Amino acid sequence: MENDFSYKLRAIRLAEGLTQPALNKVTGLPLSSIKNYESGGNMVGLETVKRILTVERFQKYTLWLMIGKTSEAAGQISPPLAHTGRAKTESPLLTDRAG
Repeated sequence: MENDFSYKLRAIRLAEGLTQPALNKVTGLPLSSIKNYESGGNMVGLETVKRILTVERFQKYTLWLMIGKTSEAAGQISPPLAHTGRAKTESPLLTDRAG
């Protein structure tokens, strides 16, 4: 879960257009902790998650941050930078072959 959280925290921060110092100001989390969370160096506790999710602009990511799911009907989304669905695997068909 730690690597998953590291990825998710960074995705949320980038989606909201925040630097690590700006995230520090918004959440009150120490800058060194934010850097360690994003690099996977620190364990993340429930209090840290609560501090992030009590910030109103991050509440739309609660479901995704906690369990990796979204519910657009309930206003729960993932950041646009996060890949949560199937990757597009289609390739253009070759309609004109030489030879």
